[in-house]
Amino acid sequence: MPTATLTLYGIANCDTMKKTRQWLDAHGVNYQFHDYKKAGLSAELAQTMVAALPIDTLLNKRGTTWRKLSAEEQASVEQGRTAALISANPSLVRRPLLQHPGLGWIAGYDETRWQALLG
Repeated sequence: MPTATLTLYGIANCDTMKKTRQWLDAHGVNYQFHDYKKAGLSAELAQTMVAALPIDTLLNKRGTTWRKLSAEEQASVEQGRTAALISANPSLVRRPLLQHPGLGWIAGYDETRWQALLG
């Protein structure tokens, strides 16, 4: 296991997040959990996420949060204002989102890609 710290971003009560945490725990992966509902999503962190991942990978456009946005808010993604949008609406970020300083970012539930964490 790499020695750098893995950070898991998401919302504690999300079923996919619970499944992710169970997988990480079962495989002995050490991580810090950043809960958007408790810790928020700063503008700086939102910008880092936008720079690291393609927008279609980063955003969950199938969820209720996206569907509740106005057409103008949804269009702001195409106008380069994604960081501000996800900072204000962290539930728009696909879950789980893992970040490892040496391995980069992984969005979505993907056990195959997570095996790299055990390397």
